[in-house]
Amino acid sequence: MADVFEVLGGDHAEVKRMLDALEGSPGNSAGANGAVVAARKAVAERLVMDCSAHEVVEEQYFWPVVRERLPDGNGLADEAIEQESQAKHVLNELAKIGGSHPEFDTVVGTFIPACRAHIEFEESRVWPGLRKVLSPDESQQLGEKITKAKKRAPTRPHPRTPPTPAVLATVGPAIAVVDKLRDAVAGRR
Repeated sequence: MADVFEVLGGDHAEVKRMLDALEGSPGNSAGANGAVVAARKAVAERLVMDCSAHEVVEEQYFWPVVRERLPDGNGLADEAIEQESQAKHVLNELAKIGGSHPEFDTVVGTFIPACRAHIEFEESRVWPGLRKVLSPDESQQLGEKITKAKKRAPTRPHPRTPPTPAVLATVGPAIAVVDKLRDAVAGRR
């Protein structure tokens, strides 16, 4: 099974592909046709779902380990969670608007650089230190926890839900069930 860095790195790579697709396709202001608008909306929906699940499992499992194991872990985790909190608000807005909505391109344009900066922050400022302090077994176990948790994680952003492991462990499963029901009704995933 993959270790935590492979699991999170795989998520990051997939998100980067979606960001590239959104960035590389013409938006509404560039005269995108209906097929392109629909494709951009589909990518955005997938981005919302994947980022929502990713952030929840990080807040529940990854950031507590960072806090516990790194000397500057509280500061790093606080900074990352603040970035994720801001991202949830943008993702929440993105989830509410259609691909042809006039604000769609603006919201996507706000999210892309913030998301890239967050990924860079994690990979360059957090991972190197954590790689030094986690044993291969610990890294593997954390990767397994995160992989399993993503299957049960919410698929929509919930910016008002406190990003604490205890709250997420308590209300996260119920929120995820509601999200998955909403996804099924909406034909998502």
